[in-house]
Amino acid sequence: MLNETKMKKKKMQAYFSKGELMVLIPYAFAFYVFIIRRSLQISHDHFSKLYGLRPGWLFSPQSLNDVSDAQWRNFRSNLPILTVVFILFAVLANTFRTFFNLKARGMSILWLFISFIYLFYLHGACVIFILSIASLNFLLVKSFARRNCFPFLLWIFNIFFLIFNRVYGGYSFSIFGQHWAYLDNFRGTFRWHICFNFVILRMISFGYDYHWAQQGSHFDHEKHVQRCHVCKSGKLCYQIQQERNISENYALAMYLCYLVYAPLYISGPIISFNAFASQLEVPQNNYLRRDVLWYGLRWIFSLLLMELMTHIFYYNAFAISGMWKLLSPLDVFIVGYGVLNFMWLKFFLIWRYFRLWSLICGIEAPENMPRCVNNCHNLETFWKNWHASFNKWLVRYMYIPLGGSQKKLYNIWAIFTFVAVWHDLEWKLLSWAWLTCLFFIPEMVVKSAADSFQAESAFGRFLVRELRAFAGSITITCLMIANLVGYVIGPSGVNWLMSQFLTREGLPVLGGMFLTFYVGTKLMFQISDAKQRKQ
Repeated sequence: MLNETKMKKKKMQAYFSKGELMVLIPYAFAFYVFIIRRSLQISHDHFSKLYGLRPGWLFSPQSLNDVSDAQWRNFRSNLPILTVVFILFAVLANTFRTFFNLKARGMSILWLFISFIYLFYLHGACVIFILSIASLNFLLVKSFARRNCFPFLLWIFNIFFLIFNRVYGGYSFSIFGQHWAYLDNFRGTFRWHICFNFVILRMISFGYDYHWAQQGSHFDHEKHVQRCHVCKSGKLCYQIQQERNISENYALAMYLCYLVYAPLYISGPIISFNAFASQLEVPQNNYLRRDVLWYGLRWIFSLLLMELMTHIFYYNAFAISGMWKLLSPLDVFIVGYGVLNFMWLKFFLIWRYFRLWSLICGIEAPENMPRCVNNCHNLETFWKNWHASFNKWLVRYMYIPLGGSQKKLYNIWAIFTFVAVWHDLEWKLLSWAWLTCLFFIPEMVVKSAADSFQAESAFGRFLVRELRAFAGSITITCLMIANLVGYVIGPSGVNWLMSQFLTREGLPVLGGMFLTFYVGTKLMFQISDAKQRKQ
């Protein structure tokens, strides 16, 4: 009898799900057709007033390409030389590992040699600054790691250099005396203090991992393997790698190798010291050769998709040029949505390129963009999947030490403030961080209430699902506002944004946004349900 009732419920759910999809999919299709047509129209109408458009190579010699984003422009223009360096370094490292059977110690010295060639090209004489600060951090860790005050000292030291590196623009050699001033003529091709933000994360990781190693591990390996689907499949998950006992590898050569490891040096993904050192000893085997090849082919396809996007849609050029101020509320929404998608694809390509390089060399770093930006209906999911390796770093070295879920309402302010300062010393980034924290609070309250409420009837489950979809639409709207403030209009543009949308012309657009995000959230629920059924 109970089985028959369950079967009826499943049939009813499947029938309702199919009926819902019959409405959701046509709406989503119509939405994207409209967005594409309108994006093409505004790009065509305003291209002559936009900054950062350069001659393109797709379609015709007269086509234009949006390379207004400096980060994307630099990465794109340097891609050929990067790829040549990528191939040479990978062949050298893998050949030496194979022929000489090198383990962690030997590979750390080899990669240190390779990486310093790379660093001298990038930063020239400024490598002296990197080595000096890194050496001071190593001395701090080795001297105070066994003391209770160590975490405080580690954070003070690294935040001090994080801020002062920016304030003084990477320092000038002349401040140490005029006889050193000539070194300012050999500063390399890339500003060292920009890359050093990632080095600071690695210095903190090394410090904490060494500190915890001195206290003894409390990690329950057997319990973790029983719960982890990756470990059950015979592979090693990231959690296991960063909890491994590597007490003999906390040496200076390994530490410096970790800080300047060439494949991940410029932009990550971020990997903990323990996970890095354990894979330097035994190369990753989660990705077979065919998996790495498929990963590379998918990256090439994504690059072509980006080229297509920047040749026909000039979203970022609108943001850079300030042209969004002259657009209607509907077009401001389209540009904001387009900028968010452009940023996602840009970081997706940059991070996956360097991760691919690292995979070929035997080090598996966490994936930074495991989920599409259009498949996140709450803030927590978005930030877990936007810069996922940084999120893992923040959880391990900030969130848990600050009290974890028991003090979540308070520690998110410290975490997002650090994230903003880590990116750059700008008020608009701090505004973005604090707006995100404000939007997090109602989400946490609603989530807590939903977890405590268990709907038993079919109508109750339907009601909870609808409320979750409604909450998702509000969250996505808040997320778009926070990112518009942080990356497009700045804090000064908030009043203008409100004045545009709270008008007779803007209110229907706002209503349409909510409806579209509601439909999008329902589609995300369908995708999640399909994945659960598959598992």
